[in-house]
Amino acid sequence: MTRTIDLRSDTVTQPTEAMREAMARAEVGDDVYGEDPTVARLEALAASMLGVEAALFCPSGTMANLVAVLAQTAPGDLVIVGRLAHLYINESGWIGAVAGVVPWPVDGPDGAPTLAELEAVPRGPFAPPPVLLCLENTHNFLGGTVLPPARMDEVTAAAHDRGWRVHLDGARLFNAAVALGVPVARLARGADSVMVSLSKGLSAPVGSLLGGSAALVARARQVRKRLGGGMRQAGVLAAAGIVALETMVARLAEDHATARALARGLRDVPGLGVDLERVQTNMVMVEAPDAPRLVQRLAARGVLVHALGLRRLRLVTHRHVTMDDVGMAVDAFHAAMREA
Repeated sequence: MTRTIDLRSDTVTQPTEAMREAMARAEVGDDVYGEDPTVARLEALAASMLGVEAALFCPSGTMANLVAVLAQTAPGDLVIVGRLAHLYINESGWIGAVAGVVPWPVDGPDGAPTLAELEAVPRGPFAPPPVLLCLENTHNFLGGTVLPPARMDEVTAAAHDRGWRVHLDGARLFNAAVALGVPVARLARGADSVMVSLSKGLSAPVGSLLGGSAALVARARQVRKRLGGGMRQAGVLAAAGIVALETMVARLAEDHATARALARGLRDVPGLGVDLERVQTNMVMVEAPDAPRLVQRLAARGVLVHALGLRRLRLVTHRHVTMDDVGMAVDAFHAAMREA
């Protein structure tokens, strides 16, 4: 059977054998009553790594982002978001439909607002009150690019100076930390709340964590329950998350290396465009004519990729993608483009 090389997302990763074993023997209890010891261990571990007082285990990153916003805003409040932020354009519209807040999109070139954009946020008796700034690191739709510590410090300090809180969508924050060579807590330092995902490059099957102060997490726990996110014997899932945090972070550097190799190979394919400077973690954005059709031609050759519109592809490396796979994927692109 021909091997399928799945570059659609790092969400396709399968749990490791160590995760499966930990799940099978996990000690569990009813987490809604606060009685699941494995969930408690996961939350304490995540809080320690993020440098926050407490953390909350959520079924998904989308729910964790929603919980964070609901816990820090009221309906009608203004929330500043990047125009290409994942939580703004790719989480089924919960900003308006569920949270009832007013988004104020900004266009900073790195996905975070410039200081001039922050100054232009409307304020006054007739404007919705601005209360929360949402950041993203790494940035999905910009190709996995990172916000370095100095930039994070600049933007979070500017928000706090204005009396706003800051939420960090850090679904792939561990990728950013590994790429920058800094502890993940350094990148979370200026945020009032931070979300990290376990089920992407870290390979756990389910779950994300929301971190912040003890008071914020207590409020978030109530909001999670309201949304139907209270889980019972969730230690079975949390056990895999513990293994992910303890064993899978450092190896993300391997995914970054395969992404760079993939980008270098695709740069030489006639008709494709790749900006190597923007390949900073495990994503490669490719400019291509008729991207949806190219997706079909590649799938016929056993390479799965994701189209972002008519002229752009997103490729994501992960632990199931080897250097040999990179070479085969590049060959498939050459063949598929010759068909065009």
